[in-house]
Amino acid sequence: MSLSFLLQTTGVVVENTGDGVKDVPLWEIIKEASQGFGLIIMLVLALMFGYAIFIFVERFLALRKASKEEQGFIAKIKEYLMDGKIDSAKDYCSRSNSPSARMVEKGISRLGKPLDSISASIENTAKLEILRLEQRLSFLATAAGAAPMIGFLGTTIGMIMVFFDLQNSAEINVETIAPGTMTAMVTTVAGLVVGIVAYIGYNFLVARIGKVVYQMENDALEFMDLLHEPGK
Repeated sequence: MSLSFLLQTTGVVVENTGDGVKDVPLWEIIKEASQGFGLIIMLVLALMFGYAIFIFVERFLALRKASKEEQGFIAKIKEYLMDGKIDSAKDYCSRSNSPSARMVEKGISRLGKPLDSISASIENTAKLEILRLEQRLSFLATAAGAAPMIGFLGTTIGMIMVFFDLQNSAEINVETIAPGTMTAMVTTVAGLVVGIVAYIGYNFLVARIGKVVYQMENDALEFMDLLHEPGK
């Protein structure tokens, strides 16, 4: 069953010309499919799509900011510590405003205590920073799986509408089955689109978080190596 055939049966203006079938705006197709329960399904998917886009943009900007670190950050910290300028080292970390800087700042604030205590405080701070990086990311993972299922729910509802209309119709014709079939097709496509976008966005952000975490681990190791140096 072709799309142009369904569009003709649902009242959308389609003209056959010598050049072929006239193009129909996408919003007209969505409008025809968004009837009854189909409208509820489309609204839910639209809200999920909008929030998924918001999360992706917000997290992308946050991760881009978190991944920026001044060149020679640990070297500068080492210089301050070698000169005994602990307060200057803390101020330098505060100005950096990155996960690694906040992690190192916590370690600096524990100077004078056993190295195990310093290492534990750095590790706990790193865990909190990772949680901050991953906030709201779970929604993208949920949307990646739930959106296609909601779309398939629209498919089932559309087919139920078809059989219900057939049962209450005096005669079987295309006008009877077209609305429910259109709802089933469009909600399925909408659910897959939202799911694909959420899935790609989630994996992209997870990869970016992995890079930031690797950078944090590297800075933590360099800082601890600095504390293990003779004379420290």
